Amino acid sequence: MSDIDDAKHIQYLRAALAEAGKCVPTPTAFCVGCLLVARYPPDSDAPVVLATGYSRELPGNTHAEANALAKARDLPPEDLSALFPNTEQPPSINDVLAHTDVYTTLEPCSVRTSGLAPCADALVAAKVPRCFIGVGEPTDFVQCEGAQKLEDAGCQIIWPRGLEEECLAAARRGH
Repeated sequence: MSDIDDAKHIQYLRAALAEAGKCVPTPTAFCVGCLLVARYPPDSDAPVVLATGYSRELPGNTHAEANALAKARDLPPEDLSALFPNTEQPPSINDVLAHTDVYTTLEPCSVRTSGLAPCADALVAAKVPRCFIGVGEPTDFVQCEGAQKLEDAGCQIIWPRGLEEECLAAARRGH
């Protein structure tokens, strides 16, 4: 990554931090923010924020990455076409997700004590190629192996430097 790329990735991670700031704090869960940034068609040099999400944004004890994916999957075809006007045919959400980077303030979960599906599994199923993680998940609640699970599935994991303390403070807000 070049310095310009690094600055852009930090900008997206800061936007994910802003999403985390929207979480209603609770002592039994982290506050996490997520951005999905697509480069579609693949040769495009103009990334587009496809969706955002934060912890507990949607009903059902939901997590940031799962919420962002759900919102992306709920986009009607005409909205996808408007986001990506330089395509010959309307893109499918699966095609777009295969060219989407994830920016998340905290390592995607690999275990859910609630019984819901882990975010790492949802990202693997979406076939996202890269995941930028602000900070690893602390062992406050579970032993997380989300980054390893993603890497094992072929997703490139990138740990940008410089926002770890902010990401951890955001995650633990309300504890």
